[in-house]
Amino acid sequence: MSNDSTRSNLTPVSIGLLFDNMVIEEDVYDSTATTLLIKHGATLTADMIEKTRNINKGRDTIYVSGNTYRTLIEKNPPPKPDIRQELEEETGYTSIKDVTNDILEDIARNQVLQTETIHSVSEELSNHLEVSTPATVLSLINALAPVDEYFQRHCINVSLLNGLFGRWLKLPKAEVDRLVLIGLSHDCGKALIPAQVLNAPRRLTVVEFEVIKMHSVFSFELLAKFPEPIRHAVRYHHEKTGGAGYPDQLHGKKIPLEERINAVSDIYDAKGTRRAYKGPNSPFSTMAMLQRLKSNELDPILVDLFIHQMPYELLNKLVMMSDGAIGVLRSFDPSDIEYPYVEVGGRVMKSNENWRCMHMHSEERESLPQ
Repeated sequence: MSNDSTRSNLTPVSIGLLFDNMVIEEDVYDSTATTLLIKHGATLTADMIEKTRNINKGRDTIYVSGNTYRTLIEKNPPPKPDIRQELEEETGYTSIKDVTNDILEDIARNQVLQTETIHSVSEELSNHLEVSTPATVLSLINALAPVDEYFQRHCINVSLLNGLFGRWLKLPKAEVDRLVLIGLSHDCGKALIPAQVLNAPRRLTVVEFEVIKMHSVFSFELLAKFPEPIRHAVRYHHEKTGGAGYPDQLHGKKIPLEERINAVSDIYDAKGTRRAYKGPNSPFSTMAMLQRLKSNELDPILVDLFIHQMPYELLNKLVMMSDGAIGVLRSFDPSDIEYPYVEVGGRVMKSNENWRCMHMHSEERESLPQ
């Protein structure tokens, strides 16, 4: 049976309608409406629901073979795809994210990095960068995404940001490609850190932080088959220009250019991403943070370049404000980068510490203001 004909005989519902001890009266299919997940007559358990969610790869929609759920659907319809989900599917980000997750899980299981696989993903990311606008790339990076996907998304986002840096610096393609690979692999050593430390929803203890700090060394070791410049770039991505970083306390220009680029990309994505223990920062508050760090942690020339390029790519995008309003970014003040001008209800106002941008906001394409 074809996918289209299968869909025509099925009803889409939200996976959230499934609950423990529920007796399934109809066959349940995955989000593609092709794979049978649960046969009718089964009694659900929490483990079965979790397995269904995993097979469905985070998608909310499942399909059922009859009309039992129609009244429930009216009360709880499956959400329409937002711009983030649509954009990720269109650009191939979703498939890259899934493969990257597989790479990291393989490292955790076998303590080995599959060289060919990570080269393949890196090459695909480089190809996407060549045909994508910076605005498209940054829409992918800045979108509010599921908390439990942080690890694989962070590797991809830093890779993409590194690639944009290479383009802004007008570096040769081979050097841009190398920056992309460095970004993708810079945190691979975290896959060897115990999950209870890596995902602790609180401030780390001194001992736990020392364990976390080993990830850059682990990344260096996992990349044993890679050229030395790439290995050293991932080893040094937490070094600081003032000499207070780790693991080797390098300073200034002793830190390679590729690592200094990666450091800016790393902080931008980490601070701007929602985690289990914190909400996301807006791109503008993160850029203000980068400005504060350029005196003794980050390369000031690279930070200035980043802050010069980034805001223009965010103009006319939606943003969630601290009072819950959804506005449109209309302008910014380079001397006060944290508080851009935002349009809400037809009025353009300068944001401030009491009315600030919280994070970029995803909406359906047709609702995006022009």
